[in-house]
Amino acid sequence: MGKLKLYGFNNLTKTLSFNIYDVCYAVTDEQKEQYIQYIDEQYNSARLTEILKDITKIIGANLLNIAKQDYEPQGASVNLLITEEALPIVCVDPSCNIGEIVTTPRNVMGHLDKSHITVHTYPEYHPDQGIMTFRVDVDVSTCGQISPLKALDYLIENFDSDIIICDYRIRGFTRDVDGNKHFKDHNIHSIQDFISKKNLDMYNSIDVNVYQENVFHTKMILKELDLDNYLFEMNAADLEDEERNKIIAKLNQEMHEIYYGRNFDRSDT
Repeated sequence: MGKLKLYGFNNLTKTLSFNIYDVCYAVTDEQKEQYIQYIDEQYNSARLTEILKDITKIIGANLLNIAKQDYEPQGASVNLLITEEALPIVCVDPSCNIGEIVTTPRNVMGHLDKSHITVHTYPEYHPDQGIMTFRVDVDVSTCGQISPLKALDYLIENFDSDIIICDYRIRGFTRDVDGNKHFKDHNIHSIQDFISKKNLDMYNSIDVNVYQENVFHTKMILKELDLDNYLFEMNAADLEDEERNKIIAKLNQEMHEIYYGRNFDRSDT
């Protein structure tokens, strides 16, 4: 689809919901607490803010405002308001000329805008199976020409993702200079079209797309499980074969339950 000549502002809203799960195995209460502490330090609101700032640059947007919060006992949330155009601000620095306009805001006291990026983290663990599961939800909602799909590879590469669940939806319509409605302003057949081959090759994937509604869904699960990447404060070489196999079975079950959205029989684990 060629570049549209629009009557006015591009009113299409494009929303990417990017959901990842990172699974770990920890046995003792101390190890579980250490894992939660590690996750809270690794993905606190300060680091998440930097990730969202990078996303803002990648998709070609401009930052308006940031709200962030760390939680007790664990977890963090960050919300960024963004705009497609640079925000004009009157310079109040004494060195500026009277009424001089600058394009980079220093502070925004209040505003309304249609675009935002949010992230929320959810660390948790199974009470008696040793399974620790860390979930991250990232939502990128834009209007205008900018597209959140440009950030997919960056998101995949900046989180330890055993499972990735992506939803992308285009809502509303925009009108061209002849008055015709356009319900999509770019070509898309699958979310996977916007993920690099290198990243796709690491995962098995499922696509569910409703083209008539401009709704696209992709699920990805890591192909190879290296046990040492999942053990917290342990080494696979120090475990007996039976124990290694039992842990691998637990990890596989946890990941496949999340991936397929249903519980499996745990009697064997």
